[in-house]
Amino acid sequence: MISIYNYRKYLLALLCMFVLSSCKDNDGVIFSVEDDINLGQQVSHEVDSTYRAQGKLLERSNSNANVQKAYQNLDRIVNRILNSGQVKYQQEFPWSVKIIQDEETLNAFATPGGHIYVYTGLIKYLEREDHFAGVLAHEIAHADKRHSVKQLQRDYGIALLLSVALGNDPGTLQQIAAQLTGTLTGLKFSRDAETEADNASIEYLAGTNFYACDGAAGFFLKLEQDAQQGGAPPEFLSTHPSPDNRIQNIRQKAEQKGCKTSAAPDTDFDQLKSALNL
Repeated sequence: MISIYNYRKYLLALLCMFVLSSCKDNDGVIFSVEDDINLGQQVSHEVDSTYRAQGKLLERSNSNANVQKAYQNLDRIVNRILNSGQVKYQQEFPWSVKIIQDEETLNAFATPGGHIYVYTGLIKYLEREDHFAGVLAHEIAHADKRHSVKQLQRDYGIALLLSVALGNDPGTLQQIAAQLTGTLTGLKFSRDAETEADNASIEYLAGTNFYACDGAAGFFLKLEQDAQQGGAPPEFLSTHPSPDNRIQNIRQKAEQKGCKTSAAPDTDFDQLKSALNL
């Protein structure tokens, strides 16, 4: 049963649909940041439940020493990005990163509110920590720039998303979780959103004073080279446009910014791969 408070939120959402310009925040999203966080928590719980049932979610609570070591090294990489001083919602979002054990899937994705998921297939595929950090920075940008909730807002509508955020629509929640994981068509971002995430990855990595700020370009270059050699398109490209001129754009933006482009040590990434036996 919907409470009066929740009913008022529905009425407000409907009103916002008619007075869109006055209800949008600076990110161009009708959803409040609090609703973004609530939606992300609901989706994250559903994703966790799905992969846990499949035996693929690498639990942080696992007492295995290698699992603990893997997360320690992954957290160091992620925290450098989050503490770069460039992530807008670094304090507001309950940022987390989790590992999905699936070596056949080359992918990573973000839910609204800052829940990041990385497949072991992606970790195995990459060779450089800068490139891995570039992918993480790109996915963090999708959450931080609120691209995920913007796209879901367009796909499902504000009222339905609020219902999910409030825990009142488990069916739609399952659809959204499947869409984000790429098992149900995938969440297709606009080219502008992908460019914004690429550009934000440069800002984030530059702010670390550790990683090459054009790290994402190295990842896309590897994808392009493998595609030219006849390799199968990775899962990542089902939800992200092909590299095309993105490599050139990232490198050009990095050059304009004048940020560090020399490779950082691969210590944490090597130890992450070792702990996961990759």
